[in-house]
Amino acid sequence: MLKKLLHTGKHATSINFGLLLLRVGASVMMMVHGFPKFQKVLNGEFQFGDPLGIGVEASLILAAFAEFICSILLILGLTTRFALIPLMVTMLVAWQIAHGDDPFSTQEKSIFYLLTYVTLFITGPGKYSLDQKLFN
Repeated sequence: MLKKLLHTGKHATSINFGLLLLRVGASVMMMVHGFPKFQKVLNGEFQFGDPLGIGVEASLILAAFAEFICSILLILGLTTRFALIPLMVTMLVAWQIAHGDDPFSTQEKSIFYLLTYVTLFITGPGKYSLDQKLFN
């Protein structure tokens, strides 16, 4: 029993379940972070930083889209790799620009999300996703 539990061979079910947990877990946490931004957009309250110099409104809309809408797509495993691109860009901007001068303890959350999103981009959403159901 213990040997089976600790076996590190390729098990499609455990890999796919792990990808599901990673997708849903990271997305739920990011949605909680992005929901206030999404509400600001809906309410027309465009108070936000402009880290890329594209304007406060565009910056807020893009961040809200990535953090809230793309997280929903990631939970569903729908257009997963496309949904990950705005999330990866947002976390790269958060890490390198918004928190570029901050200590590592402040940067580490965006780095961790970025690594999670890059991993999911490489692996794909796994078997338990709408992508798998619709496109395979």
